[in-house]
Amino acid sequence: MSRVFALLALLCTLPLLAHADEDFLAPEIAFQFSARMVDTKTIAVTYAIADGYYMYRERFAFKASDAALGEAVIPAGKVEFDQTFQKDVETYRKSVTIRIPVQASGRFTLTASSQGCSDKGLCYSPMDSQANLFAQGDGAKSGAPDKGLKILSASDDATKNVVLDAETGRIERALQSGELLAILPLFLLLGLGLAFTPCVLPMVPILSSIIIGEGAQTKRSRGLLLAVVYSLGMALVYTCLGLAAGWVGEGLSAALQNPWVLSGFAILMVGLALSMFDVYHLQMPAFVQHRLTRASERQSAGKLVGVFVMGALSALIVGPCVAAPLAGALLYISQTRDLVIGGSALFAMAIGMSVPLLLVGASAGTLLPRTGAWMNGVKRFFGVLMLALAIWMISPVIPAVVQMLALAALGLAYGAYLLWGAKGSWFAKALGLVFAILGAMQLVGVSTGGRDAWAPLAHLSADGVRKPVFVRVKTSAELDAAIAQAGGKNVMLDFYADWCVSCIEMEKFTFTDPRVHAQFADMVLLQVDVTANNAYDKEMLRRFNLFGPPAIIFFDKNGQEIRGGRVIGFQKADKFTQSLALIKQF
Repeated sequence: MSRVFALLALLCTLPLLAHADEDFLAPEIAFQFSARMVDTKTIAVTYAIADGYYMYRERFAFKASDAALGEAVIPAGKVEFDQTFQKDVETYRKSVTIRIPVQASGRFTLTASSQGCSDKGLCYSPMDSQANLFAQGDGAKSGAPDKGLKILSASDDATKNVVLDAETGRIERALQSGELLAILPLFLLLGLGLAFTPCVLPMVPILSSIIIGEGAQTKRSRGLLLAVVYSLGMALVYTCLGLAAGWVGEGLSAALQNPWVLSGFAILMVGLALSMFDVYHLQMPAFVQHRLTRASERQSAGKLVGVFVMGALSALIVGPCVAAPLAGALLYISQTRDLVIGGSALFAMAIGMSVPLLLVGASAGTLLPRTGAWMNGVKRFFGVLMLALAIWMISPVIPAVVQMLALAALGLAYGAYLLWGAKGSWFAKALGLVFAILGAMQLVGVSTGGRDAWAPLAHLSADGVRKPVFVRVKTSAELDAAIAQAGGKNVMLDFYADWCVSCIEMEKFTFTDPRVHAQFADMVLLQVDVTANNAYDKEMLRRFNLFGPPAIIFFDKNGQEIRGGRVIGFQKADKFTQSLALIKQF
């Protein structure tokens, strides 16, 4: 057990070791600049200031091309004696927002000058930051991302306030506040919502198989203990992976989805499934068991170590799935290097995702059957689920034909066993019929040209499944050219990867919805495939401060990104249709 914790501790300290070689943040990270139009005559300039850094009031200066600026309205700061300048100065920490009157029509460029220092004794050189802004009619838009803020658009001389992506804005505001009492409950609830996504649900049969493997004598307290240990392993590794991803800023999701990692975990699932079929029994070596027996209940400690390791490995499934809460936490870590706030948010979210697992463990004493025959049947059922999970894990790196044939063989074999090879009740026969039908659907689908395991017979329908046609772009230059040629239409940029479960969900269930198709009719659809995670992919992700797919960026008819319009993670067709309707107002 101590070795397991030592490995986890090493993983968690990797970001700190990286920090040892980087005593000071880059100025654009320490003092993060953004600007937006709050109305046609006012600019709001915001600096997000990292912990341990501060900025000077007297060093702010602003100028603009093709626009006339009024006197900047700078809020009061904190007056303190500065050792560097040997005088009282007015400074700002955490963040500061400055409002600037402006007279402009159309596009213009704002240049903001500023200066700040670190508490460690370093004063940076004056820094110039620029933002391309746009003011026209009764509305205004800016050219720099500013998620979660209110944005304005004009329509028939009436100004409308539209709040897009409120969840992202709430996450960002909570993290920037630095108040753990606000952050932890929020991320706990967000994690609970993520518990029912395809990235987290596969852990339920893994934990259930572990509890089933305990035998018919499993008590509720024992099941809950196993669930807690499993969830703790998952939460700790998930948090460490998040810290590493936030620090490195790129590539970790793809690294966890390479063929070797996926194949290794699939083999592990097959091994666990075989143990459920009583092909062999998983247990610790005899000499280890003897020592553990002397320390506590027979095989109890050894079992807990194995369960903890399984939970840690399960984090490899959860880690690559990017949703709005995870993206917000990773962006906060990458910008502020605040591992305490970011890590606490990630851990709270992981605990929220573990709630269904804890319920599975706590209900072991009441939901699991008690007789030996029933227990053997339940063990075989979970063994089949483990095999299906192994096929699902390896699906990104195998041909669709192979995936469908494997599922067909599994469904038909288990269905035939329940129908004719086993003595069971009517429920077992009905379950066998369901599995046989599902397996037959996969077989018919693949034999008639179908290549979609999620919808094996969809290609046989009269109309078929209508999929949107995306134009693939690879580099920033190609993206800019495509946006410039949009011809006054809204542009949707979709970040996709073959190994991204939520991306596949969006393609199968959201993009094919007729209501979504109707919204796509007058939009330009672009897509970046980051499956390979090469230099071009990393550059595109960095450009939009993304850590991985799925992510959708929208641009208005003038080619500017729409503030707060990002879609991070999976969205159902109903909500996505509403998002598209709001986007078209810009």
